[in-house]
Amino acid sequence: MAAKAVVCYGSSTSSTTLRPVLCPQQLNKRGVFAVHSRRCSININHKSLSFRPKTSLRWNLEATGIPTSVPVRVAHELHQAGHRYLDVRTPDEFSAGHAAGAINIPYMYRVGSGMTKNPKFVEEVSSHFRKHDEIIVGCQLGKRSMMAATDLLAAGFTAVTDIAGGFAAWTQNGLPTDN
Repeated sequence: MAAKAVVCYGSSTSSTTLRPVLCPQQLNKRGVFAVHSRRCSININHKSLSFRPKTSLRWNLEATGIPTSVPVRVAHELHQAGHRYLDVRTPDEFSAGHAAGAINIPYMYRVGSGMTKNPKFVEEVSSHFRKHDEIIVGCQLGKRSMMAATDLLAAGFTAVTDIAGGFAAWTQNGLPTDN
């Protein structure tokens, strides 16, 4: 399943199915997001993903480790309101252009024709950000930033927001950049 983001609002104290689940890249596709006492599942076009949240409290799910993802215009407003922009692209991508005021800490490095994860990513982020800083995380298209945001939440960062669409969407929307 190649959805860039799943958007769903709601809360429950018992087994619940919430509709709709939207895939922004393919707006004609809808699915089901099911929440049970100890398991969550997403079904889109007969493809399924199940996961267990890290925490549950008296049968109420309190999902942790799943970052909030927002459109670039919302991310820009958050940045203007004081959220700090963490750009997780490679140094070459960053030097070609980036959001004004962004801090570059690569989540992955280019190795040959592929990429490998930065083993010191969380450590490097911890040297620039505190655990409770409000951070918006962006990359080129939105995939690396979602993985990076997930890792940061798992490491105890509490206010991490992913930028859907990444820097490509940022520039397409004419938002401010430094070159």
